[in-house]
Amino acid sequence: MDIKNLTALALQASTAGASEILSVYDQADFSIETKGDQSPLTEADKRAHLAIVKILQTSGLPILSEEGKNIPYDERKNWDTFWLVDPLDGTKEFIKRNGEFTVNIALVQNSKVIAGVIWVPVTGVIYAGIIGTGAWKHEPGKYPLTAEILADFDSFTQVSLEIPQSSLPETYTLVASRSHMSPETETYIKEIEQQQGQVNLISSGSSLKLCLVAEGAAHEYPRFAPTMEWDTAAGQAIAEAAGKTVVQWPELAPLTYNKENLLNPWFLVK
Repeated sequence: MDIKNLTALALQASTAGASEILSVYDQADFSIETKGDQSPLTEADKRAHLAIVKILQTSGLPILSEEGKNIPYDERKNWDTFWLVDPLDGTKEFIKRNGEFTVNIALVQNSKVIAGVIWVPVTGVIYAGIIGTGAWKHEPGKYPLTAEILADFDSFTQVSLEIPQSSLPETYTLVASRSHMSPETETYIKEIEQQQGQVNLISSGSSLKLCLVAEGAAHEYPRFAPTMEWDTAAGQAIAEAAGKTVVQWPELAPLTYNKENLLNPWFLVK
């Protein structure tokens, strides 16, 4: 399959994942478990994982998902191209019912992201990007996403807006995590305020923070706190496809994937 066909497959898989998430989200109550790292896990995480994997595995490519991550490094280090998935990014936001959670699916080749899809289940907004081709945002309404459109990436782009769509805000704008504001991030924000004068701060959950920079709603997103590879891969692909940069901080080296330790270094999206 070529990269457009694979990205279309990711669109279809994210649709299935979002549907499973909403079926749980719409319940009056849902159970919450605690994983070994003390992070929350819900029935939505598990059901979305299964739905996504069922579709992506038809590509024949290996899959590394947050909810199926216990694959030995000795096995995955030999992967050339693979899917990197977070079935429900922002479980804390899901539990709070604030809508700021996403389905993240990225395609990784030789340790670098090459394409990504992010679906926001509550709003129905979809971001998709292929590095070297472009990035798009689809909002529900005028052009409903039929199965035929989801199965063809060029058709998807024709009913979506290429991003970044507009000029950056007049006031210098930073994106910050709603759940994970570190002292180092606060210090960085103060430094930017000294350079730029007035600074506007946007808080958001999950991978939406990378999307806000990608679409031009914010100038940058500093993340000086822990994240895992599946948290950032799809967002990085979309941001870079939109002409932005995602680099380690303060080294400014590229952010890479399929490391032995799947923890990301600090990074800056700009």
